[in-house]
Amino acid sequence: MDIISHLTRTVSPAVLGDDHSPAKKSLLEQFYAIFAARLADNETYGRFSNENIARDDQGFYDRVWTDGAHRDRISRELAGAHNVDATASRGLIAMAAPLAYHEIKSLAGTTPVPQFLNDNLSSYQQHIPAWASAVIPAGMLAAAPVVGHRISDTTSTAPLVREEEKDGSFMKALLPIIGLIILGALAWALLRGCQDDPTPVATPVVAEEVVEDEQTMVASAIEPASLALATGEGNTLFACRMNVGDEALQTTLMNALSTTFGGESDKCRADVDDSFAADMPASAVLAAILPIFQSSPNATMIIKGDRILVNSPDAAGLEQLVADIQAAAPGFMVSAEGPLDIQGEIDNSLVAADTALNNIGENPDPRDVARALSLQVINFTLDDAFIPDANKPFLDRAAKIITEVPNMELVIIGHTDAQASNAYNMELSQERADSVRDYLVSQGVDASKLTTKGMGETDPIATNATEQGRFRNRRIEFTLYDSSMVDGNGIAITAGDGGDMGTNITPDNNMSDPDLNPLDGTMPDPDLNPLDSNNDDLLPDGDDPTQGTVVDPTN
Repeated sequence: MDIISHLTRTVSPAVLGDDHSPAKKSLLEQFYAIFAARLADNETYGRFSNENIARDDQGFYDRVWTDGAHRDRISRELAGAHNVDATASRGLIAMAAPLAYHEIKSLAGTTPVPQFLNDNLSSYQQHIPAWASAVIPAGMLAAAPVVGHRISDTTSTAPLVREEEKDGSFMKALLPIIGLIILGALAWALLRGCQDDPTPVATPVVAEEVVEDEQTMVASAIEPASLALATGEGNTLFACRMNVGDEALQTTLMNALSTTFGGESDKCRADVDDSFAADMPASAVLAAILPIFQSSPNATMIIKGDRILVNSPDAAGLEQLVADIQAAAPGFMVSAEGPLDIQGEIDNSLVAADTALNNIGENPDPRDVARALSLQVINFTLDDAFIPDANKPFLDRAAKIITEVPNMELVIIGHTDAQASNAYNMELSQERADSVRDYLVSQGVDASKLTTKGMGETDPIATNATEQGRFRNRRIEFTLYDSSMVDGNGIAITAGDGGDMGTNITPDNNMSDPDLNPLDGTMPDPDLNPLDSNNDDLLPDGDDPTQGTVVDPTN
């Protein structure tokens, strides 16, 4: 498990935002190693292990290192080593500490954080600088190699020492003269170059560095490919979503799913976009781990990068599931999902959504805007549809972008878990989608750009058997309304959902359903489950007066 790479991918973008400075990125990488070494100490971690640390708690750094002299040394040494302003160094560290803490806790899963960090010491130890020995627990610093201990079994270094002592004074006297000679030669070469060729001497080098930096920026913007699965009862595939960089990877994953789940793999929806990686390391072990996962009912598995996160309502079964998958995929970090941290999920989602908006550029692709909007968690309180205050600043910013992007039309889709009746959930999900639309309109978005649809519990992305799964299913998705796909019978819409998985909603060609397009927001759809193959309302057709008042068939 490469802890530093993981923190660099997840925390650094949230701390740096639009600042792509390689120096600051390197500074944070080294800080993560020092920070991990500090958290590996049981006494240090025990001071705040029971606290609810907010992700914007910039005073958390002061509680990790209670000695002010240690804090000052860390920021000063890192600033000097990476040529960053000392004040900026202190600010970056303070921002990164609580975010890195939550990511490390998440990686540790059910393993105590100090034990996890000590078990994985080799993954970050080499990043710890020698001076940090004064601010971290003893034994965390990698042993420095012995340099110059001896040249060979027969050669002594004594003559070298004597030679240095003998000629040292003379050489020191020559150094200023040599420096002046070199400086004069460089000045002459620069003057001669300007006279012969107006092109700056360093132009080729500068151009090469700029290209390399742009490539680094592009690479850092690419998200790892991911696959999220949920089983139902009886070894069935309940839900499936994937984020992949190209169709080749999509085909690879679908083939593996089909081998294990057969025709149920058709439930899997894919968001295929070059903002995701075109490779998934875990694809090589899917044939081994999917049958193991299939045997666990009402379970969840999320694969992203080098991490596999699993959950199940059966505690004993979950422990066995983790052990079995780890044995089948020894090169991956397999862990059980920890308790649901609602505030943490909200905070993380808003950071991720804000970062995604930062990365869309001046002329954004509407698809990227929809995906960024879907990353946020809008945590409505029970049975209501009021926009939480935490989401309003982000929605305000999104409203400005939607207004400025020409021809952007979005569909806002509400989803619920399965804890209430289907009819109630349909109504609540519609109200919540409408609430998001109304708020965006109040912030200046043209209402004609926004369509809403409530899907209730009919399109889950996780199991409803766990608290974490229900939380994921309660969501708002933004997708693109593509008018070019209208053919008179329906519409196809494709975009991101929740940032983790994509949607591909196909036309509603159910001719028994009086609303041939359940997503267009115009004609009420009396069918309480608009995605199935019949018109099976359990209510009178009074919900659509054009269809009469007879109760729908129940078959």
